[in-house]
Amino acid sequence: MPIVSVPGMRPVRMGALAVDMERRAAAAAVLRSRQELGPYPRSMIDCLDRWADEAPERTFLADRGPDGQWRHCSYREAREHARAIAQYVLDLNLDADRPVVVLSDNGIEHGLIALGCMMAGVPFAPVSPAYSLISTDHSKLRHIFGLLTPGLVFAADGQPFEKAVRAVLTEDMQLVFARAPVEGLTAASFDDMLAARPTDAVDRANAAVGGDTIAKFLFTSGSTGMPKAVINTQRMLCCNQEMIATALAFLRDEPPVMVDWLPWNHTAGGNHNYGIALYNGGTLYIDDGAPTPAGIARTVRNLEEIAPTLYFNVPKGYEMLSEHLSANERLRKTFFSRVKLLQYAGAGLAQHVWDALERLAQEAAGEKIMIVTGYGSTETAPFASTTTWPVTRPGEVGLPAPGLELKLVPASEKLEVRMRGPSITPGYWRQPEKTAECFDDEGFYRIGDALKFVDPEEPNKGLLFDGRVSEDFKLSTGTWVNMAAVRGALIRGCAPLVRDVVLTGLNRNHIGAMLFLDVDAARKLSPVLAQSTEAELAASQAVRSAISGALDHMAQQATGSSNLVARAIVLDSPPAMDANEMTDKGSINQRAVMEARATLVEDLYADPAPPHVIVAKR
Repeated sequence: MPIVSVPGMRPVRMGALAVDMERRAAAAAVLRSRQELGPYPRSMIDCLDRWADEAPERTFLADRGPDGQWRHCSYREAREHARAIAQYVLDLNLDADRPVVVLSDNGIEHGLIALGCMMAGVPFAPVSPAYSLISTDHSKLRHIFGLLTPGLVFAADGQPFEKAVRAVLTEDMQLVFARAPVEGLTAASFDDMLAARPTDAVDRANAAVGGDTIAKFLFTSGSTGMPKAVINTQRMLCCNQEMIATALAFLRDEPPVMVDWLPWNHTAGGNHNYGIALYNGGTLYIDDGAPTPAGIARTVRNLEEIAPTLYFNVPKGYEMLSEHLSANERLRKTFFSRVKLLQYAGAGLAQHVWDALERLAQEAAGEKIMIVTGYGSTETAPFASTTTWPVTRPGEVGLPAPGLELKLVPASEKLEVRMRGPSITPGYWRQPEKTAECFDDEGFYRIGDALKFVDPEEPNKGLLFDGRVSEDFKLSTGTWVNMAAVRGALIRGCAPLVRDVVLTGLNRNHIGAMLFLDVDAARKLSPVLAQSTEAELAASQAVRSAISGALDHMAQQATGSSNLVARAIVLDSPPAMDANEMTDKGSINQRAVMEARATLVEDLYADPAPPHVIVAKR
């Protein structure tokens, strides 16, 4: 594999991805990797066994315990505990029809339950803690439990989950807590699970696991309705890790060290990152932080102590981290000391954040660090494509992984992407009608996104993300609006004040926008705003003036009605999860926001414009 060596950038060994393209009628095309997918294990438990034999005392998982100190679990200990948990699960006669549900966030206990379930051949389902701790009606949690009919429910700390558990618990469910049991609820302890003595039944169950065995259920975010249970098989998990290791070839050179907060109830954290550590014999330090004012402080503490060899985050996380990297020399030196790759996912990385990361790396280490993004979804395990070469702008998603086929189909003015290969889900659990809707007549999964070529004449220069196919709309003039492009430009133009945007304009005369504030950034505009509420910020003259100036600047650069945001409203409240305005990933459901705030949508088109509507000047 080639070593990417660019002057001023830290060398890193990457795979050499390339494609052949089959042209089809009506400008459709199918891209196939020229590199064959290498062999992969039949189960992720084979990886656990390998490293428990080859490096038994190496730390696999580490987290902050109740006392705030690091707890470590070696590969040897992980296998021993997984065998006990597998026996406990088998003793309860659990199976795909009565799986295990994990309500709490990342932690050693969670990671061990995942291994024990996979060893027993019993699916588990990590569920977003937000459905238990933020939601007030627990409607999504009730839906999930009705769909799965679980036989065991686990939460690391019982008391925070009391209301949620009482809302969904039935007599045939075994409840397990690691700490803080709830008075009045009959529950076993996590220590009870570890105390089970493994028998030959564990070995027989593990031997029966194959590629089609369901490893887990991962729930979609429910951006267009109630969450769907995406079936994740062992074949999906294992071949996807081989795809990743082929593209990120340096993973095979030394055991990776990761400091990561991405939630395991999402495919990026639970499949991609947890899987990278396990597949490659690495160490995963579970970051108890998050991209929030309180959470970033914990992330900084962890990264001051542990130097990762590769690092993953969402754009907001990188934005907040870059501020601390700039001010904290110890953090800067530790973080950049040996990291080979920075990867972002979930949204586009703002250019000013990209530039800051490159500048800070040069200051700390004398060289830039390669920045890439991947592409995929819960249904693709998730890794589907990446760049394996340096890029200088956000949004490039590279080329498909070995073993995958990408079909590009004309859709309005875009190219809809569909996928086929061994890492694609067989469908949605107990929802055959949803499964049928998501596959075309050739068995390609309809992901709902659009991609476009960086260079239409040279497909091996890679692909660019081009938004959701269904989100684009026409103005009353018949002009198409590329929602992703306009939304991205608006967020960049208003950076860092705007967290997200909902665009309006279907069958209207102009594009309107409803803006969700980045509250932390807005409070920094003026000392008098430091303690302001979101409603106060939305009404403040400082915020409105800054956004008005940004809108005017963008309007002057607009080339026509297709990219001119003519009016905007700064929203005075965050998106509501119970109203389905926001998913547990933090992404915005455009349709739900417009329905819930229909009066504000009408205000964007009223004449004259109401006082709270900002009108762009050209």
